[in-house]
Amino acid sequence: MSVSSTSASYGDKVLQVEPYGVETVAAADRHGRAQSQFTLWLGCNLTIADFALGFLPITLGMSWAWSIASILVGNLIGAAVLAGCAAMGPTYGAPQLVIGRFTFGRVGGYLPAILNYVSTIGWFTVNNILGTFGLRVLFPALAFWQGAIILVVIQGLLAVYGHNLIHTYERVMSVVLGVLFAVVTVIALTHHAQLALYHPQTHSPWVLFFVMVAAAFSYIGSWGPYASDYSRYLAPDTSKGRVWWYAFLGSFIASAWLELVGLAVGVLAAGTSAASGNPIAQLHAVMGGFGGIAVVAIILGGTAADALNLYSNSLSAGALDIRLPRWALAVVASLIGLALSLLGQGGFEQNYENFLLLLGYWMMPWLGVLFTDFYLLKAHRAAATDRRANESVQAAGLVSFLVGFAVSIPFMSTTLYTGPIAKALGGADLTFYVGFAVAAACYLVSRRLGRGGRDAAA
Repeated sequence: MSVSSTSASYGDKVLQVEPYGVETVAAADRHGRAQSQFTLWLGCNLTIADFALGFLPITLGMSWAWSIASILVGNLIGAAVLAGCAAMGPTYGAPQLVIGRFTFGRVGGYLPAILNYVSTIGWFTVNNILGTFGLRVLFPALAFWQGAIILVVIQGLLAVYGHNLIHTYERVMSVVLGVLFAVVTVIALTHHAQLALYHPQTHSPWVLFFVMVAAAFSYIGSWGPYASDYSRYLAPDTSKGRVWWYAFLGSFIASAWLELVGLAVGVLAAGTSAASGNPIAQLHAVMGGFGGIAVVAIILGGTAADALNLYSNSLSAGALDIRLPRWALAVVASLIGLALSLLGQGGFEQNYENFLLLLGYWMMPWLGVLFTDFYLLKAHRAAATDRRANESVQAAGLVSFLVGFAVSIPFMSTTLYTGPIAKALGGADLTFYVGFAVAAACYLVSRRLGRGGRDAAA
């Protein structure tokens, strides 16, 4: 796939609407350095949703030790998954879902594309609702719908202009948000005596640990199905290891940091008049005279994350072979997200945990197959072979994905559905690990058997 030669000068231009959709990036337009992955994933993860997720251990009644351990473990695993996806970008020069076509086939790639389309719209809505809460904390006279429109316009323009402007924006946000949240962190730590008084009675700590690990992992790992969207412009000979490390460090530092800040703010807000408010109002109250600065950081962090959600949503639509320009698909996604924000402004906190957990269930079996193909079997297929790829390989990929997902269902644990194995484990959620491992093993065995059969025939 390619675009016309008129895009050959795209290069490092920032204020030019990106000419590429899901097409493979031409050699003339490859640019950037591996370091860009650090600032991109740092900037977009210093965000509202991470901060709000830090309140979950308090809701679960977890102690400091269990809370911190679960946040760190969940983010370590999730950042590793994200980085593994980002490292594929330079090899293929294609979005993550298009890379999946080489393993699952064009039609087999439609299901992940649909799921990712829903996922990115969902994350956009979550961030937009919280960002609008933040605007209303600063400007109480502002109606919710007015604040939501303001944020959608800003985020929509970033997505419309595309790759280069997004990278530039995230570089700026990584510095601005880093400074703002450093201030928030220092102020929170000045209340260390009050933080030390937090000693909840934790029941079934291992069960709660796995619930929180799953939630933390699901947030950061959910970037995986579109991580290479932001590394595909790097030259093909860019070191995979360097891309991996920069993406890993940026995402892990930002996500773990903000969740720990959210945890501290939640503890400080408990028992105060702000305890029953939304996380943004609680942050504003706890920060005292610096509350305005903290809320500004939250709002800017939301725009940094949602620029990626909208942009990758347009690529998900492109992977479904919807024949509209990428910028037009981004506009459509902005309008859908705005409508969902207006509909979902109530009851956000009650549904947040379920949304996080349900989000990742499809993702891990899909990545189990993709990682096995790319890293273990080292099947770096050329884009030109897309339509002529081996049908048996694609069938094995799709079947392995479905088997991995089906086997993981009994391990699911949410308030909407709890599988029999999860019930037997007291509610511990092992779905992500089981789905990934089963799909990866199934695909590896089927590929080995298929290769052995072809060798024998030869």
